[in-house]
Amino acid sequence: MIILWNSAGMTVELSLVDEQTGERHDYTWAAERNLARDMLAYLRDRLNEQGASFNSVSGIGVFRGPGSFTGLRIGMTVLNTLASDRGVPIVGAVSEAWASDCLARLACGETDEIVLPEYGRAARITKPRK
Repeated sequence: MIILWNSAGMTVELSLVDEQTGERHDYTWAAERNLARDMLAYLRDRLNEQGASFNSVSGIGVFRGPGSFTGLRIGMTVLNTLASDRGVPIVGAVSEAWASDCLARLACGETDEIVLPEYGRAARITKPRK
């Protein structure tokens, strides 16, 4: 099962692609401010709906941005960790066709090893007062 993930906005987009059948299952989730707390459970539940588990994941494709600083950072941290732990390839893309770009790269055996976000501008981080 291949995970395609986009957490650049307030609504997360997830696609699960079965490599054997080519079937693609698309989901959206209004994660709002609960992404960090609920992301793994959300992924687990969607995989279970397809008769899969984290052990079934064979590749991960991620939308790198631009988008929400926090959403991109949380999503990529979790997915980079999952890819490293499971020993599966992870790739990222930034175009409008990011999902098909990721699938093509995974099909060719590519991996980025670690996917870094592309915010589209400097992050707005509050400077320390002291």
